[in-house]
Parts: sequence; structure tokens; C-alpha cells
Amino acid sequence: MTTLGGLATRVKAGANVMLNTILEFFQNHMGAAAAQADDRHAIQVATAALLVEMVRMDGEIQKAERETVLRAVWTKFNLSADEAAALVRIAEEEALQATDYYQFTSLINEHFSPEQKERLIEHLWQIAYADADLHVYEEHLARKLANLLHVPHDAFIAAKLRARDGASS
Repeated sequence: MTTLGGLATRVKAGANVMLNTILEFFQNHMGAAAAQADDRHAIQVATAALLVEMVRMDGEIQKAERETVLRAVWTKFNLSADEAAALVRIAEEEALQATDYYQFTSLINEHFSPEQKERLIEHLWQIAYADADLHVYEEHLARKLANLLHVPHDAFIAAKLRARDGASS
């Protein structure tokens, strides 16, 4: 015969198991979604930081270059104008604090396809050409980042030519 106290203990234990199961389910599924959102944001910041670096490369920040960066992040990540501006502000801070490009390029290498990397290089060239004055430091950065992103030379040149031809029209 089961006592009332024993029954209450078994019900309580069963309820704890059920609550733990529900909690575990949400941690596994919601935690994965939160981690995925964090990864997506980190990739966006890394990409925008490299674009911001191109703006700063010639020592002069031109309005046309900033607009090109905003347009690139807006279209690449399907953001609103306000979201793109906020992302660029965060990326500027990250780029200023960075000691090298590896923290950005390693994320991009991990998550971008070869085509996406080539498109990023094209965005870099668009920024370099935005002020109608291709500086030697801008070209150097584009080459360096293409190497760090493992973009083949022919894809690097094709991206450069598309950006140049787009800038001249």
C-alpha cells in the first residue's frame, strides 16, 4: 500500500524529470539558435570590418567610400539602412581594436563559399574605386586579403575588373 507521502514524492520526482526534459529541450534548441545568431552577427562584423579597413587604407575617408560600405553590408546581409549603419559602427570599433586581419578572415574562411569570398573581394575593390583614385595601399590590402581568404588570382582579377568597370560607368 502506498502512503500519501510516498505518492507525493513519486509525483514530485516525475515532475522534476519532466521539467528537466523540457528545460534540456529548450536549452538544446534555443541555445543552438542563439549560438547561430551570434555566429551570423560575428561574420557580419568581420566582413564589415574588412570593408571599413579599405575605407581607411588611403588615409582619407571619402563620403563615396562610406556609402559604398553601407550599400555593401546592406545588400550582402539584407539589412535595413539603420541596421547597416549600426553594423558599420561596430565594425569600425572592431577594426580599430584589431591587431591583425586573421580574426576576421578566419571567420570568413570558415563560413563563406569561394563565390562569397570573391564577392567580398569585389566589394573591397568597389570601395577602393569609389573615390576615383586607386591608392597603392588599397591595392595592397585587396591583394593581402585575397591571399588570406584563399581567393585564386584569376577570381581576384575578375573581381577587380568588375568593380573597375562598374565604377567607370
